[in-house]
Amino acid sequence: MTFRCGLLLFPELTQLDLTGPYEVLPRAPGVEVLLVARTMEPVTAQWGMRILPDTDFANCPPLDLLLVPGGFGVDEAMLDQETIAFVRRTATEARYIVSVCTGALILGAAGLLRGRRAATHWAFRDLLKEFGATPSRERVVRDGNLFTGGGVTAGIDVALTILAEVFDANVAQSAQLSVEYAPCPPFGAGTPETAPGPVAEAVAARYATGVARTAERVRAAAQRLAN
Repeated sequence: MTFRCGLLLFPELTQLDLTGPYEVLPRAPGVEVLLVARTMEPVTAQWGMRILPDTDFANCPPLDLLLVPGGFGVDEAMLDQETIAFVRRTATEARYIVSVCTGALILGAAGLLRGRRAATHWAFRDLLKEFGATPSRERVVRDGNLFTGGGVTAGIDVALTILAEVFDANVAQSAQLSVEYAPCPPFGAGTPETAPGPVAEAVAARYATGVARTAERVRAAAQRLAN
């Protein structure tokens, strides 16, 4: 039996949000992964990588799992009516709804986070409240059939969690071993809580303008939902 996963593409996405799960999910038996975009044109990620869709919104087959990455392009995607309509429509049929990083904000714009716990990148976590969600600091959060991950690299953890859910722990652990996923970073600066103070402050300052811009788009998307 095929377990079909659709990974959403949009301009200026964070490619690791997408390619982390893309590397892990197909290592389980019967998993098919499709890259889905509004059109069949190549999609350029935020650092310039060009990605080719497998199908477009109009021709996307039924999905067992929909995964939404984050990235700079979330600001536009949240307000793109075709993208939000596709996410909302697909989520009503899929067994699992998944986001990585700020992809959670797209799920929020589609009305899929109201009353649910969710994770996202630390710099944007509080914005989840605008969509009626309860923000969580956990790296992977499950709420019913909704799985949300923290920033960027959490996509690998989300994918392994999904494999354990859909198949079993042995399948997930086999995938983990196959990609030699044994994190041992040279520094303990992976969260604001563990990074040295000056580093955390400098990075937060660099994010400030982008967070403010995203907050404006989040409020606009939330207002659209309210109407």
